[in-house]
Amino acid sequence: MNFKLNSLTVLGVTSLVAATFGLTMSAVQSQSVSTITVDGSSTVFPITEAAAEDFQKAQGGRVRVTVGVSGTGGGFKKFCRGETAISNASRPILQKEISDCKANGVRYVELPIAYDALTVVVNPQNTWAKSLTVAELKKIWEPGAQGKVSNWSQVRSGFPNAPLKLFGPGTNSGTFDYFTEAVVGKAKSSRGDFTASEDDNVLVQGISRDKNALGYFGYAYYAENSKRLKAVAVNGVSPSEATVKNGSYTPLSRPLFIYVSSKSIDKPEVKQFVKFYLQNAAKFSKEVRYVALPSSAYTTAQSHFNKKRFGSVFGGQEAVGLKIDELMRRDAKE
Repeated sequence: MNFKLNSLTVLGVTSLVAATFGLTMSAVQSQSVSTITVDGSSTVFPITEAAAEDFQKAQGGRVRVTVGVSGTGGGFKKFCRGETAISNASRPILQKEISDCKANGVRYVELPIAYDALTVVVNPQNTWAKSLTVAELKKIWEPGAQGKVSNWSQVRSGFPNAPLKLFGPGTNSGTFDYFTEAVVGKAKSSRGDFTASEDDNVLVQGISRDKNALGYFGYAYYAENSKRLKAVAVNGVSPSEATVKNGSYTPLSRPLFIYVSSKSIDKPEVKQFVKFYLQNAAKFSKEVRYVALPSSAYTTAQSHFNKKRFGSVFGGQEAVGLKIDELMRRDAKE
């Protein structure tokens, strides 16, 4: 009995020491973990999330990458205040954001990482809206449509007498900015009576539950939910890798970016993460169903990062219908 008690006592002490040692080691490890903060576009989120997960595994827990979803606009607000190291963006940085960054001493390297086919979707039970023209989309989404275009029969003669239920990204979204620019003709110019969310998964759920719904978001979210949604062709052209590459899916093809802050660019963990991201961006893009850039584009992007080529190739303006090769020929300006 005494032996048993003594053994248990020793075991208890050993366990206590091991637990204490484990806690101490955990505390030491937690202190040595570097954190990279990323925020911004929900469209770019799936690619960056994939990069972050694989990078953290490769680093054996020495680096933590947090990826938030505030929308492109919301992400740039944090980025220009110096709160994040990297900003995900589904549109280029705009002039006001450039000014905000400059006021706070934040410079940035703009890195294209993929192309997206911004996708218009309906419920699978919708048998009539197989293809819509840009003019019809404008008729649906322009500010003047609010309270007036509320039935499918008003979109096109022959469409059913059924309520038109609209879903779309929130006003902080780069997808909202790009879509309104491309379709309505002016960024942020949109009717306001639609269900809006910065979380594309909320939009997916809403559209999948309503026969009369229509919405739009990045292609990855459609591809992930293709059994619950149906893509609508635009001007007769369906979104796909092929139509993005050959330039026929216009005006809703667009580049996706990450922006790296000058305040973080010299940190070893950020350098390692960006290098890892660009080396694997083609793979991650394909995995989440975006269109990868040519390999030369990622090599060029890495060179721009290494040389700290600060600024944007867009000069604070949106660029609708920009093809991949045209994007890569542009020079950055601050």
